[in-house]
Amino acid sequence: MPQVLSAFIIGLVASQIAVVCTTVFLHRALSHKALFLSKGVSFAFRVVTWISTGIRPRQWVAVHRKHHAFTDVAGDPHSPVLLGFWKVQLGNVQLYRKCARDGEVVRRYAKDLPADKWDRALFDHGLLGLGIGIGILCLAFGWQIGLMAAGFHVVLYLAINAAVNAVGHTFGKKVYENTARNSQWLALLSAGEGLHNNHHAAPTAARLSHAKGEIDPGWWVVSLLVKTKQAHVRLSELRLATPKVGETAPFVAAVDEETEAPLATR
Repeated sequence: MPQVLSAFIIGLVASQIAVVCTTVFLHRALSHKALFLSKGVSFAFRVVTWISTGIRPRQWVAVHRKHHAFTDVAGDPHSPVLLGFWKVQLGNVQLYRKCARDGEVVRRYAKDLPADKWDRALFDHGLLGLGIGIGILCLAFGWQIGLMAAGFHVVLYLAINAAVNAVGHTFGKKVYENTARNSQWLALLSAGEGLHNNHHAAPTAARLSHAKGEIDPGWWVVSLLVKTKQAHVRLSELRLATPKVGETAPFVAAVDEETEAPLATR
């Protein structure tokens, strides 16, 4: 039992490291350009993302941008509104892989992230990255604990990310007029991603918490990077793509300054 508990704790820590990479690097920095990272930090995130998830960043970005372009309507890669809660919660990884393997989706939605020499040599080889990550765990903690920790990590990471899509569009609080929901408990597990209604209301905001009492752990990481001059936030003010629930005043959706497209489509 002590070995299993140790493995679970190590796997939980590993999954949270991967979750932070997902929200700060893949989501806020690459997908929405809400912040810009220094070259060194960006490369470090690429490496850690590779060995902890095996994800190709341009594929993740393409799938996520398509989700914003077709949120909960035909074309959304992983909508529980269209597919059902359990289909997304239990099958999110298959839904992601199906969309990520569509070359046309990647070309259309991640054209600003072409493969470079590092992708071709290392980062496009997801199984190699995962193998290295598992190897590090085994060398650090012994093969038994290492393998168990890797198993816990995979289950926790996939479950948390699936919940952002499934729970985040089914259960929770609506502050803004969009189909996503806020769940603070999920935000604590997902480095802020559970504040999903907030995110769909202001997709290019680097901070996902908008009100007192909302906690966005991912913002703590972003703030540290900004303070150490390893990152800077693109927008200093909240720019909403959807109005607050019950707002009666005329509302004009904000436009992304770089793309001249409504923020809701990014």
